[in-house]
Amino acid sequence: MTITVFIADDQAMVRQGFGALLAAQTDISVVGDAADGRAAVAEVRRLRPDVVLMDVRMPEMNGIDAARTIMDARLDPPVRVLMLTTFDIDDYVYDALRAGASGFLLKDAPADELVRAVRVVAGGDALLAPSITRRMISESVRRRSAPRSLPPGLAELTPREREVLEHVARGLSNGEIAQTLFLSEQTVKTHVGKVLAKLGLRDRAQAVVVAYESGVVTPG
Repeated sequence: MTITVFIADDQAMVRQGFGALLAAQTDISVVGDAADGRAAVAEVRRLRPDVVLMDVRMPEMNGIDAARTIMDARLDPPVRVLMLTTFDIDDYVYDALRAGASGFLLKDAPADELVRAVRVVAGGDALLAPSITRRMISESVRRRSAPRSLPPGLAELTPREREVLEHVARGLSNGEIAQTLFLSEQTVKTHVGKVLAKLGLRDRAQAVVVAYESGVVTPG
């Protein structure tokens, strides 16, 4: 199946460059683009793409608010949002994950990483593997003073499922978790699925946020 992509960025060269790169893939189709967040929300509602590449900083409506608006609309089929940022340390990244984004990508990432990111997010997973993600989330949570609350369903996790959640929150892939816990990758995938179901979460990105905010994992 073809993955449909929408690109939202206030820089025309970024939209054109990313668009040409993705359109060259046999399994990806770029269905539109926008130069500001407000226009992006309107077009995404109309076009219903599989994945939105959303710049964090845009006029009219920033990427965080645009992502939140799209997620709150609960479009069917669901639209996945992948945030784009120029900075490796960006205070908005954590807010993007809380808004429902499935991950983030640096704009200067290699071409093959961009293509892979679109495929990963379109497949329903989250893009959280890079170690920089762990650092940014940890730093963002460390600066927050809001009281932590236990999410519904947390008490229902088995000790193994809670252990898997902790590793997911630290940015480990299923393969890395399997090696660490001496399990098969398929078993880890099953555990992750049960964790998401019990906590009522959409993907690993939300699991990371819940794990940090509830204190299952502490920064550092």
